Amino acid sequence: MANHRILVIDDSRVIRMRVRDMLPQGNFEVIEAQDGVEGMDAIRSQRPNLIMLDFLLPRMSGWEVFQEIQANPDLQNIPLVLMSGRKEEVTEKITEPFEYFEFIQKPFEQKELIEAIKASMVKARKPRRTTMTAPVAVPAVASPSGGGSDVSAAEFQALQAQVTQLQGEVAQLKGQLGKMLAFIKQKLK
Repeated sequence: MANHRILVIDDSRVIRMRVRDMLPQGNFEVIEAQDGVEGMDAIRSQRPNLIMLDFLLPRMSGWEVFQEIQANPDLQNIPLVLMSGRKEEVTEKITEPFEYFEFIQKPFEQKELIEAIKASMVKARKPRRTTMTAPVAVPAVASPSGGGSDVSAAEFQALQAQVTQLQGEVAQLKGQLGKMLAFIKQKLK
C-alpha cells in the first residue's frame, strides 16, 4: 500500500500523467481530478496527504479551490503545490513570498517537482496567524475631539472590512506593478 496519497488537480491529462510518472514508484497513490469541483470533492472524500493544484481550471478555478482550502482549518494543513505555466497569474491574486504553499512553474522536471513537494510539506507545518472572524466586543473609544462621539463595534468592524479590502487592492496593485516591471525588463533586453 502506498504511504502517501497525492491529489493532482489539473485539466491537462498530460500533466496529471507526468506528475504520476515523476513520483518514486510504490510510495505514492495518485488521485486525479480534472477540474476544481472534482478536486474539492476528492479533497473532502479522499483526504490526500498532498495537493497539487493547477491555477487555471474549468468549472471552479484553482484560485477558488485555493481560497476554499485556506478558509477551512481542517484543510489548511494539507501540503499544497500550486502549478501554473505563468507565475504572474498566481502573483496577481497572491503576493509573494508564498508563505503556506509552494509554487512550481510548468513545465517542470522531476527534481523541481520533488523539491516543491518537500518545501510544501515544510510550509504546511507553519503555524497560521489567527484572524478575527467572530464579532469581538470592542470598548467604545472616545473621539479625539472630546465631543463624546464613540466608535461602536459595528463601526469598528466596518473599518476592519475596509482595511481588508484595501489590503486586497494593494496586493493586486503590487501584482500589476510586478507585471509592468517584468514587461519593461523584457523590452530592455
